[in-house]
Amino acid sequence: MHHEYVDRTVIVTGAVRGIGRAIAHAFASRGALVIAADIVEDELGDVAATLGADASGRIETMLTDVTDAASVAALVAHAEAQSTHGAVDVLVHSAGGVRGRSKQPIESVSEEDWQAVQDVNVRGAFLCSRAVVPGMKRTGSGRIVIISSRAGLGVSLTGIASYGTAKAAQIGMVRQLAQELGASGITVNSVAPGFMRTNPDSERQWQSYSESEQRAVLARVAMRRMGTPEDITNAVLFFAGDASSWVTGQTLAVTGSP
Repeated sequence: MHHEYVDRTVIVTGAVRGIGRAIAHAFASRGALVIAADIVEDELGDVAATLGADASGRIETMLTDVTDAASVAALVAHAEAQSTHGAVDVLVHSAGGVRGRSKQPIESVSEEDWQAVQDVNVRGAFLCSRAVVPGMKRTGSGRIVIISSRAGLGVSLTGIASYGTAKAAQIGMVRQLAQELGASGITVNSVAPGFMRTNPDSERQWQSYSESEQRAVLARVAMRRMGTPEDITNAVLFFAGDASSWVTGQTLAVTGSP
């Protein structure tokens, strides 16, 4: 049993599925109080229900729209009220994705479709980070980890321009906030996963490929396998822990390839 995060309060957004749920479970299994936030209300309770019985921490769930400032403020206020020292120790912004959008030529993309992807990925990361920083400054420490994407370092396999743009913007924000908040003892880093079948949108994309196209996707991965939520979780735990106290503004690509 792990106890590295005893008495730590952790917010994980996008916690219902895949990467977000694995991250929430990892922190709770290591002693943390995890506030698992998501907008998918009918699946939110499963995040706590599926936590292993041997976990040394616990998970509380909270319905949250990360694109709404009031909803985010309520989330952070609740987490701070549960904390032993009145502050969030770790924020992991995992909410994001393509929001059900599909590839279109740029001239066919509506403003609404473009903005929906920007809002959850970029606005959500901004609102959540802004909300936790005052408490972190009071305690003189904190960890912010944004789940970006390999698409933010290159181009998106989805072909959805707004998604690749949003993920690149997240990485830029990480660098900017790291510079600003370093003197307050707060680190800001990003984990950039490669393509993974961890949510309905990515699964739909995978199923749209022929068998030969699926084999080609895996052949481009040096490790010749698809990543798992646990692969991403391991990187998040590093950025959130004491071992990374002098690492900030970095994006770690977890893709199975150089």
